[in-house]
Amino acid sequence: MNKYPLWKYLIILAVIIPGFLYALPNLYGEDPALQISATRSAVIDASTEQQIKSALTDSGISFHGVERAESGIQLRFKNTDDQLKAKDVVENELGEKYTVALNLVPATPAWMASIDARPMYLGLDLRGGVHFLMEVDIDGAISNTEKRLVSDLRSGMREKKIRYLSVTSSRDSGIQVVFPDQERLAQGLITVEDDFTSLSAKETERDGKPALVLHLTEAAKREIKDTSVKQNMTALRNRINELGVAEPIVQQQGDNRIVVQLPGIQDTARAKEIIGRTATLEIMMVDEKNSGNIQAALEGRVPVGSRLYRDRRNAPILLKKGIIYSGNNIIDASAGIDSRNGSSVVHITLDARGASINQRITGDNIGNRMAVVYVEQKSSIKKDEQGNVVVDENGRPVRVKSRIEEVITAPVIRDQLGKRFQIEGLDSIKEARDLSLLLRAGALAAPIEIVEERTIGPSLGKENIRTGFLSVMYGLVAVLIFMLFYYRVFGLVADIALVLNLVLMVAVLSLLQATLTLPGVAGILLTIGMAVDANVLIFERIKEELRNGVTPQAAIHAGYDKALSTIVDANITTLIAAVVLFNFGTGPIKGFAITLSIGILTSMFTSIMVSRGIINLIYGGRQVKKLAI
Repeated sequence: MNKYPLWKYLIILAVIIPGFLYALPNLYGEDPALQISATRSAVIDASTEQQIKSALTDSGISFHGVERAESGIQLRFKNTDDQLKAKDVVENELGEKYTVALNLVPATPAWMASIDARPMYLGLDLRGGVHFLMEVDIDGAISNTEKRLVSDLRSGMREKKIRYLSVTSSRDSGIQVVFPDQERLAQGLITVEDDFTSLSAKETERDGKPALVLHLTEAAKREIKDTSVKQNMTALRNRINELGVAEPIVQQQGDNRIVVQLPGIQDTARAKEIIGRTATLEIMMVDEKNSGNIQAALEGRVPVGSRLYRDRRNAPILLKKGIIYSGNNIIDASAGIDSRNGSSVVHITLDARGASINQRITGDNIGNRMAVVYVEQKSSIKKDEQGNVVVDENGRPVRVKSRIEEVITAPVIRDQLGKRFQIEGLDSIKEARDLSLLLRAGALAAPIEIVEERTIGPSLGKENIRTGFLSVMYGLVAVLIFMLFYYRVFGLVADIALVLNLVLMVAVLSLLQATLTLPGVAGILLTIGMAVDANVLIFERIKEELRNGVTPQAAIHAGYDKALSTIVDANITTLIAAVVLFNFGTGPIKGFAITLSIGILTSMFTSIMVSRGIINLIYGGRQVKKLAI
């Protein structure tokens, strides 16, 4: 009686050992670091890395690690003083084509990182940083859609040779299409119903002429709202990458608001500048006639009517100055695979105006190349030759505007194109996804406005970490002492199970790469108090069985078996409440619900299965006259 088979002990070990392993990275802390990334007009290669190392060495600044990542280079330092000095040195050395951001990176050993054992992320309230609450102008997005539909309606009517007098739109009265007679109105109504399913039509009169009043359907408005918010979130994530934030939080709140949290960033002005930056795309023709004169262009002799650009690999390319159409004409872009040769492509959909221009230009330029140019407007603080900030007469920093231009791709036109076409010549499906995302999210889909802004300093974050850690430790020690004093050997077993429960909670949060916030710490603290509830129920049941005169072995067996249903019922009801909190809560409430849910599941495993396994090792398989309970 009261013996576990070997396989149950193996299951316990299979959970506990990895739990310790994946919880361990949280003990190593973080190193101050610089994250250096290139803007779209520059690249980071081996020569750039050597340039950075030489500049730091010449300045007498020591660093103990250089890591290459997709976003650029990370340099580790022993303290924040060296980190801050290095930032000024690297910025002066590399110039404005590179972004140098302060960061904190985990000090986890390489062997742990190789098995993907990483520490938890710390939220804004524990690490410090910037919080923005942004509101998306949904009405503006709907208005822009209606303006685009006006152009599409005109083109659609012309293609079907339906005569109309005017097509206009206003925010209050929708789109009005006026026809010369009732017959043309009937034809126009059929066209709207067939080709413009997002519009609802109503017949009326304008100045004695038959007319259609068109409004976007409720389903279309909902789709525009959802698309605008999601596309803006994607654009914001792209822009935030330049800030060098390791774990930015960009999430939707409500119907039309976006929360942006940037842990570790204290420069609110810079964050606002990058988040609010404007970006677009321009489609231009490659100057095939003068493509052989690149060297002359590099020396300053650019042909008339052309301009020198750089592509993503920093190679020069000559483009004609005229812009065919811009990213504003791109409705949608998606990555895919070419069914003919299996290569990666990006499928593009244009609006009516872009399709008309595209059809005409590509029809006249088959065999030539068409370039997609990424254009970004940005402003930065002006510095003098010594690296000092230049200020105006009022003492405010002088800002200078700059324009980043880069040729993303320049494919050969194989056939006449129209509303839909595809961009070829991409190296991989990842590149195709990145390009399609850029085409969709290079610019914001709808205007956004910052309605709330908060900055939390790093010193406050450190204090929150200290108080949160102390609260967890005090609560844990108090529970351990009480259980040991009240239940003796069985209390010691419950204490071991409680410590293992805390380890497993931290391990699961680390594996999920969850962001720990103050409410999450509160969830952990609550779980510590609740975790021993199951053991209390079991132990009290064992004591009751002993008072009824059963043998110690039978009391242990009855205590665990008869208390199980009560324990499961109690934990399930708490878990249901945590799930409801997670589904309907936002931000801090979700963090509390996540840690509480994980704590409930791990505590059921440790307080029932692990504690019984230890009790079975102590008392199982032998004659016992008295239990230390």
